[in-house]
Amino acid sequence: MATLVLANSFLLIPIWILNRGIGPHLLALEAAILTAAFLLLPPSWWTRLAAWACGLVVVFVSLLQLGDTTARMSLARPLNLYLDIQLVSAIANLLRGTLGAFVGTVVLAGGLIALLTVGALLGFLLSTLHPQPGKRRQWIAGAAALGIALAAVPARWIHPNGVVLGLPAVQLAREQVRHVRSMMQENDRFGAEMAAAPDRYTDLPGLLDRLEGRDVILAFVESYGMSALDDDRYAPTIQPRLASMLESFESAGLHVVTGQLVAPSQGGMSWLGHGSVLSGLWLENQLRYDLLLASDRQTLVDDFEAAGYRTTALMPAITMAWPEGERFGYDRIHAWQDIGYAGPPLNWVTMPDQFTWSYLERSIRHTDDRPLFAEVGLISSHAPWTPILPVLDDWDSIGDGEVFAPFADAGETPEELWRDGDRVREHYALAVGYAIDAMASYAARYVDERTVLIALGDHQPAPLITGDDATRAVPVHVIARDPDVLEPFLDWDFVPGARPPEAEGDGRRMDTFRDWFVNAYSGSATEGRP
Repeated sequence: MATLVLANSFLLIPIWILNRGIGPHLLALEAAILTAAFLLLPPSWWTRLAAWACGLVVVFVSLLQLGDTTARMSLARPLNLYLDIQLVSAIANLLRGTLGAFVGTVVLAGGLIALLTVGALLGFLLSTLHPQPGKRRQWIAGAAALGIALAAVPARWIHPNGVVLGLPAVQLAREQVRHVRSMMQENDRFGAEMAAAPDRYTDLPGLLDRLEGRDVILAFVESYGMSALDDDRYAPTIQPRLASMLESFESAGLHVVTGQLVAPSQGGMSWLGHGSVLSGLWLENQLRYDLLLASDRQTLVDDFEAAGYRTTALMPAITMAWPEGERFGYDRIHAWQDIGYAGPPLNWVTMPDQFTWSYLERSIRHTDDRPLFAEVGLISSHAPWTPILPVLDDWDSIGDGEVFAPFADAGETPEELWRDGDRVREHYALAVGYAIDAMASYAARYVDERTVLIALGDHQPAPLITGDDATRAVPVHVIARDPDVLEPFLDWDFVPGARPPEAEGDGRRMDTFRDWFVNAYSGSATEGRP
């Protein structure tokens, strides 16, 4: 019974975590079959070896199931080993960034030791299950148990949604085989999409001339999704921020139009959204992103460069080598180590959004006479959403960021905050509110006649925040002092104000942006719009 309970628990606990309670399956048939089989095996060295191997296999399968549960809860999709194995290092870096290098390493090492300990314990228990010599009833009981367990397998497949019996390991294996088959065909599918999608716009008449040499800032706001505006848990925090933003823009003589786009990911993997906007291709998984990087396809960065712009990426979350940025062809990349931030890190967040905006204005925008295209990654609304900073009124005091030193130990620690799901959701709304306030304050102060600011979410937050059935759409705000420069967005079904209209059908995806934008803003500035 101890062996059955331990194996059963390890196979089903990830499913129970996903369903937020015990069920729907109460018995993993693989655990019953494994236990009954070892009741029939004779005592020998190879039986003991098989027992220890099976114990480790059960633990490994449970680890994969936990990965599947984590992917479904954080990224709103199942685990895909073909793609996700390379995310292990990213998860480790996130843990260290959130909990600190020492605590994060201890957590990872402790988890590995715990898994190996349980695997060893299960292996030991399996090795003791052999029938004792002369105990015929023991052998009969084992055979009966194995027969019943095997007979239950077809019954489980006849009623796959049954609430008692489960085949979690078999189901996981089937799903991974299906993913591998799909990914083996993805190269051809994506190649066909690349061949069909527009690529080079360098010969387009009047390339981006309708911008009239204005700086274009494309700012991705971390985890800013439509749920922040529509969900009753967050709207009371976010809607007043948007109203305040609109008032500040009106006072500053700015105009804003708003729409929404559908992101290819949820809960993470922000680079898929960035890449979809830049490339004009739907990058819904890591393989597609890698295939894009391996191709010679041009992107929005090349379009601006061909139009005479200098191109810059401002990425405060990039703390390691970033060859992808070099592939996109920016003239200059400002990553964490290039920025010279003297303030404190804020858990995972390397620097607050207000400093990022200040650095953009102080160190990037006015260093060249050519117009600027800048892609900016804003990360204050990235989990763990603590601490929540105020937006400083005196932008001139920000300097190298030392002014943020008093906030080094402000607020709850991530460990304290994440014990309470309601508090996590409350802090999510506050973090997005801060990101909106910082962006609005920057725009009201620095967006002039020569600037177009496009601020959009990179993806929705995890299902823990949105619920399981939320849309993947994100808001898109376009801000300028000259209302005429916003007219093409109005033709694209954006509306004046800070609130996007309801999307028709599934809504436009991020990969539609590049082709539309380049065509909408190309041609003679004195001609009528296409």
